Amino acid sequence: MAGMTSSARPHLNRRLAAFGTTIFAEMSALAVATGAINLGQGFPDTDGPEEIREAAVRALRDGRGNQYPPGPGVPELRTAIAAHQQRHYNLSYDPDTEVLVTAGATEAIAASLLALVEPGDEVVALEPYYDSYAASIAMAGGTRVPVTLRPHDGSFRLDLDELRAAVTDRTRLLLINTPHNPTGTVLTRAELAAIAELAVERDLLVVTDEVYEHLVFDGAGHLPLATFPGMRERTVSIGSAGKTFSFTGWKVGWVTAAPALVSAVRAVKQFLTYVTSGPFQYAVAEALALPDSYFEEFRRGMLARRDILAEGLTAAGFEVFRPAGTYFVTTDIRPLGEKDGFAFCRALPERAGVVAIPNAVFYDDREAGAPFVRFAFCKREEVLREAAERLRRM
Repeated sequence: MAGMTSSARPHLNRRLAAFGTTIFAEMSALAVATGAINLGQGFPDTDGPEEIREAAVRALRDGRGNQYPPGPGVPELRTAIAAHQQRHYNLSYDPDTEVLVTAGATEAIAASLLALVEPGDEVVALEPYYDSYAASIAMAGGTRVPVTLRPHDGSFRLDLDELRAAVTDRTRLLLINTPHNPTGTVLTRAELAAIAELAVERDLLVVTDEVYEHLVFDGAGHLPLATFPGMRERTVSIGSAGKTFSFTGWKVGWVTAAPALVSAVRAVKQFLTYVTSGPFQYAVAEALALPDSYFEEFRRGMLARRDILAEGLTAAGFEVFRPAGTYFVTTDIRPLGEKDGFAFCRALPERAGVVAIPNAVFYDDREAGAPFVRFAFCKREEVLREAAERLRRM
């Protein structure tokens, strides 16, 4: 019969059979359909600095980046990334051999895992985790081993004994995210030191997702794992312009690592997007050189938004885990008489005119994440106040 295939096997690769349309696409579509305030997907509702947007326009008009840029990224951006790491963390990277520009952090994560993980390798990841982690590990043929961050005294904490117990002779890599999406946890210096000691002791590679590095609200700021003893040569650090400069659609991310690691990731990246975001790379190079006052004002602005939403959610009856970093707030819906985050979030646009994300999508153990719901506060203050009032009326 016309149109039939010769095999009954499903079209989608079995490694990805469990991954359908992302929850972000589903909930954003629901926001559009209902006219609800979208506090689900993590994108700002205002653009970043005007001078950086104009830098992109200038690059377009000057013909910089309109054709294929160099595979590793334009020299100006690679130099700016290296200077950023030196300036903020005293980490020295060679822009020619230790920096790679990617199509956002999502490609950096995928390319790193595809490069460094082989079928049968175990990857230990902090749960709940951003959904692309699971898909990238699956595409690489690796085995995902979750270590769950658990609620304790108003935040989600890592059990270091559980982390050590998760490492076996088959473990290839630790996948660390700090500041952590979705819980807002920022790993402490002691926790990071213990992770570094474990990685060195067991000779593990580490991929660190640090895209919220400039959104740490408490303490002395972000601590890159690569700064700890023995970690510079075994850590792939991932950053992103989208989260720091509020241009998420530009899709400019990067990897910094030792030459052998960057070479491995680049070997994969060239067969994914090859190159990307040519003119935007020049603009991001200028953004990374913005004065310290920009980064501090950005942090203070998000801190104020955090407090507006956290206080509004508390007034609405949620148990709120006030985040130490990122631009997400995780809540527990059980005080509202609810227990199923999926059902709650799918009904919320009609009930309250607000969209959120069920944290269960970030867990292997869906029951462990069932009562938790994530809200994004990277929105204008008046939008957050309106969302909080809608939720309170609910």
